[in-house]
Amino acid sequence: MEEENEVVKTFEELGVREELVKACERLGWKNPTKIQTEALPYALEGKDVIGLAQTGSGKTGAFALPILQALLQYVNDAEPKKGRRPDPAFFACVLSPTRELAIQIAEQFEALGSDISLRCAVLVGGIDRMQQTIALGKRPHVIVATPGRLWDHMSDTKGFSLKTLKYLVLDEADRLLNEDFEKSLNQILEEIPRDRKTYLFSATMTKKVRKLQRACLRNPVKIEAASKYSTVDTLKQQYRFVPAKYKDCYLVYILTEMPDSTSMIFTRTCDGTRFMALMLRSLGFRAIPISGQMTQSKRLGALNKFKAGECNILVCTDVASRGLDIPSVDMVINYDIPTNSKDYIHRVGRTARAGRSGVGISLVNQYELEWYLQIEKLIGKKLPEYPAEEDEVLSLLERVSEAKKLSAMNMKESGGRKKRRGEDDEESERFLDGNKGGNKGGNRDKKSSKKFKR
Repeated sequence: MEEENEVVKTFEELGVREELVKACERLGWKNPTKIQTEALPYALEGKDVIGLAQTGSGKTGAFALPILQALLQYVNDAEPKKGRRPDPAFFACVLSPTRELAIQIAEQFEALGSDISLRCAVLVGGIDRMQQTIALGKRPHVIVATPGRLWDHMSDTKGFSLKTLKYLVLDEADRLLNEDFEKSLNQILEEIPRDRKTYLFSATMTKKVRKLQRACLRNPVKIEAASKYSTVDTLKQQYRFVPAKYKDCYLVYILTEMPDSTSMIFTRTCDGTRFMALMLRSLGFRAIPISGQMTQSKRLGALNKFKAGECNILVCTDVASRGLDIPSVDMVINYDIPTNSKDYIHRVGRTARAGRSGVGISLVNQYELEWYLQIEKLIGKKLPEYPAEEDEVLSLLERVSEAKKLSAMNMKESGGRKKRRGEDDEESERFLDGNKGGNKGGNRDKKSSKKFKR
């Protein structure tokens, strides 16, 4: 630890301009993180960068600061015309695999660029295209987008092009290379200027990421601020092997043991998130679901309720496992074990961020053992077992079974599995508004869950 302290530098020492150092201070960034310390000097020199870093390690700052500094430099160096400085529109573009992450990146850009009149636009699906077209008409300096929606605008929106683009960032590059994005990503890369700076950031290095690196970076500097697949030291990881039929009892037991914690519970399906949130609410927990089946405004509404502390349990699919920075998450529970072990790294990365401590607990049933062993192999360690008194856990069985029946009835009434994207607004509204007309236990104080301990 002492050695690390000796090499800690300030943003100023790394070459960041005074205006941006002040912005970092406002955001509470006292010292650069490891990835920022290693990447910023090269990025500020104008080199292409590949950054491999654990989730929650400050990657956004590592690419946003050099872009904003270059933007300032560009404006200052350019010759004024008719007494006015040029306004470099469409200077940088950041591509992200999820809408939530794109919105979050844009918020950080806006916070860092608030003193320099930065204009930023977000182009993601699920939001009215006309609004986005109007935002593009204001000629933003930075665009943060998901690949599909950016390509829609590049091919359809009159007068919009990225011919002046100076910086491209591929964030969560390993996810950008899956089948959903590959086609639009290739089309975007064909259209934008080759003479640009490119930053590629990813928590994991895959064969596809290497291929992309060769295709669009020039003599990049590779920065590895973490071992290949690792979790942060401040994360306490545990597992519990449970019979499938008692898994819900174990979940409720863990939540009861830590009633004041802010928790994220990961399930495999969109229906699973709704079912579990309904079950937990009927037991007195303040739970809210988030999944890809919800409209964008409902997803953001749920996320904001969770961030504000109105609900302390977020039940989610892997839509929330990447990039979401919710500083106060104390615990991540893997209710369903991910079939892809790399997703485990991203899920538990939602807690223990930026030096804080956190807990990751995986509930493993008899059908998931093989997937769990793959996770232990990937992270290179055997995890300790979560301690639980089985008699205490099973004493919850009757109440949990009753809550599950209520959930099943609720799901059936609201359309169950036939529901399509966007058709769940009424049900989302009920969660967001606090279970109007639903189970009366839904709004009980969080401490009421302690009643299970009798």
